[in-house]
Amino acid sequence: MTDVVSISNLDVSFATDGGDVVAVDDVSFTVGAGEIVAIVGESGSGKSVTAKTIIGLLPSTATATGAVLLGGRNVIGLSGQRLREVRGQDAAMVFQEPSTSLNPVYTVGWQLAEGLRAHGKYSRRQARATAIEYLAKVGIPDPDKRVDFYPHQFSGGQKQRIVIAMALALGPELIIADEPTTALDVTVQAEILDLLRRVRDEFGTSIVLITHNMGVVADLADRVVVMYQGEVVERATVTDLFSSPQHEYTQRLLAAVPRIDVGRERTPVAPAEPVVVADALTIEYAGRFGSGSFRAVDSVSFEIAPGEVLGLVGESGSGKTTIGRAIGGLTRVTGGSLRVLGHEMRGVRERNFSAVRRRIGFVFQDPASSFNPLLTIAQCVAEPLEVHGGGLDAATVRSRVDELLEAVQLPRAFGDRFPHELSGGQRQRVSLARALALRPELLIADEPTSALDVSVQARVLELFSELQQEFGFAALFISHDLAVVDTLADRIAVLYRGQLVEEGPSAHVLGEPEHPYTRRLLASLPVPDPIEQRERRLELQSLDHEE
Repeated sequence: MTDVVSISNLDVSFATDGGDVVAVDDVSFTVGAGEIVAIVGESGSGKSVTAKTIIGLLPSTATATGAVLLGGRNVIGLSGQRLREVRGQDAAMVFQEPSTSLNPVYTVGWQLAEGLRAHGKYSRRQARATAIEYLAKVGIPDPDKRVDFYPHQFSGGQKQRIVIAMALALGPELIIADEPTTALDVTVQAEILDLLRRVRDEFGTSIVLITHNMGVVADLADRVVVMYQGEVVERATVTDLFSSPQHEYTQRLLAAVPRIDVGRERTPVAPAEPVVVADALTIEYAGRFGSGSFRAVDSVSFEIAPGEVLGLVGESGSGKTTIGRAIGGLTRVTGGSLRVLGHEMRGVRERNFSAVRRRIGFVFQDPASSFNPLLTIAQCVAEPLEVHGGGLDAATVRSRVDELLEAVQLPRAFGDRFPHELSGGQRQRVSLARALALRPELLIADEPTSALDVSVQARVLELFSELQQEFGFAALFISHDLAVVDTLADRIAVLYRGQLVEEGPSAHVLGEPEHPYTRRLLASLPVPDPIEQRERRLELQSLDHEE
């Protein structure tokens, strides 16, 4: 097998005010023709820095030594025109977030054509025809029309397909895919993984896959390179890695992956007056410029008992977050009934509900954007106490903040730091502490672990479970990941296009799913086992054929 890229003794360091920081330390591996090699590890392990070195995308503060052979040339030391020749033609990159890779003011066809014209002599007509051809190859419907659409007119999965089309257009031998499915729903993720597999099979393109999702690795990779703190700690075929991981870090990564366990023991919730009762709940958004209204939630009914965790699952646009916001009084109820802590939300007035809101806690999906960057961690956690705490003095507030930080297993000293000085997992723990500041009876957690590394996610989920048992709050846990929901939930409700299609105890919904959409969600969820994942892929394909 001919190597498309060969990395030998690669070292990368970054110059900082405090001295040089080593990001990659003596890394070596190869990628063969038509091979998919996954680089896995947590944030900060050096996997993205290693991949960016292949096409010379390191910032000016970086110093790289060693050898990165691509197309017969050592990329390290190349600059200017010679480096531009490598990018796009020898290797192309698919970035993690397509929304930031695509320019919002240009059509996708123009952006595809721009890359073609930059590397070859294409007339305007030829570039447009090639753009349409590649949009069709990655599965964009009506490519001859949608070539003139702007990025905001596509879904997240379609934007990822467009970015893959841009990478393919110049026929590179290697595509570097940096977390290409992290922000996607499991069903869309399955489609993107199938597309990458087809790219390898039809075009013979090699792929370097950067991810922390071990299920994605099991589904797609041929070989795996495991990185930890800038070093390669294990190399193996995908079958060997999952059947007999050698390094302790690899073993920890695999152990942290959430798995569906229909036999998981759950403490039964005692019958009591529900804290949330939705009866034919309907939420509509008014149309603009004369268009009709949009029904985001359509006649949904469910209950949440005291001390119970209800998992609300579904794809983006299914109405999950809308329901969570309605329970918190942030979205207006337009039909049916929604009672929260004994208060009817349909037609509720803010002055009547503000006293109830202090009994509800929120954990948002992205803590980085929900914290004020100008406030310290202690000030962020103290906000609910200062707004609803009834005039507590500063010493009492700080003492309560310190207790909350310890409850979420963070040192008290972290209270004097700012949000940007904490890792993603630490910020999510702070978000939990803030949500618990007023000892709420109900907690709404909206995708609180979707952006976290798998090991950090496992710790946050374990902490959430411990806090729920300690404080006894009821919870609405919103997610698109059934394995994550199964870790916590007593019951699961499945939403599809605004409607509740299945609801019941976790063991029943996951063990004996009745609705085709629930079965599709389960089949789309990648598992960290190449053999089982192959069977699940076949099951998903059979469900697609049934539809």
